[in-house]
Amino acid sequence: MLPILQIGPLALQTPGLILLVGIWVGLWLAERGAHRSEVAPSHLSNMTLITLLSGLVGGRLFYVLLYPSAFAASPRSVFSLSPSLFDPWGAILTGLVAALLYGSRKKLLLWSTLDALTPGLAIVAIAVSASNLASGNAFGAPTQVPWAIELWGTQRHPSQVYEALAALGILVIVLLRQRYSGNRLSGMVFLVYLALSASARLFLEAFRGDSLLLPNGWRVAQLTAWLILAACLWLIQRRRQAIN
Repeated sequence: MLPILQIGPLALQTPGLILLVGIWVGLWLAERGAHRSEVAPSHLSNMTLITLLSGLVGGRLFYVLLYPSAFAASPRSVFSLSPSLFDPWGAILTGLVAALLYGSRKKLLLWSTLDALTPGLAIVAIAVSASNLASGNAFGAPTQVPWAIELWGTQRHPSQVYEALAALGILVIVLLRQRYSGNRLSGMVFLVYLALSASARLFLEAFRGDSLLLPNGWRVAQLTAWLILAACLWLIQRRRQAIN
C-alpha cells in the first residue's frame, strides 16, 4: 500500500492522484477516438467536467442529508476536503443525471456518445484498480500462492492487480473493435465493454476478501454482474435486430 506520497513537505493522497491521472488519460483517449463515433471531442470534455463536478457536489449533499448530525456541531465541515464525508451512490446518481441533461441539451445521440466514452471508461477502470492497490481497498482473500501480497496482516491474493490486468485486456479488445470493426452499429462498443467487464467480475469476485454476501452465501457483486451481462446480451441482440 502507498496511501500517501510524500514529496518534500507536500503529502499527496496517492489513491486520489491515481484516479485523477486515470480520468485525464481516459478523457484524452476518448477524445482522440471520438470522430469514429461522430461525437465532438469538446462535448466529451464538457460532459466529463460537468459529471465530475455534479458528482462531487451531489456526493457531499447526499451525505449531509443522510447524516445531518455529523455536521450539527460544525456546519462548516460541509466544505471539508475529507473523502470520508461522501456518499458514492449519491455522487453516481447526480453525476448521471447531469450527464443526461447535458446530452439532451446538446442533442447528443446516446449510443454514439457511450461508444465514444468507452475507451475512457476502460482506462478509469484500470486506475480504480491501481487506486485500490495503493489504499488497500478491494483486498483479496487469504492465500498461500507464491505471488501473494502482505496486506492487513496476512498473505492475500493481489485482487487489485488481477482486476487491473483484466481491465487492461478489455481495453485492448475495445480499442481493436473500435478501430477495426466493420460493424458501425452504434452502441456495440459500449455494450461489448460492459459485457466483458461483467464477465470479468463474475470470475474475479471469487478472489476478493471483502465481498458483500447475502444470507444464502451468494456474492452481491456476482449476482449484479449476472444481471448486467444478461441485459447486455439482450441489448446486443436487439441492436442487431434493429438493422435486419
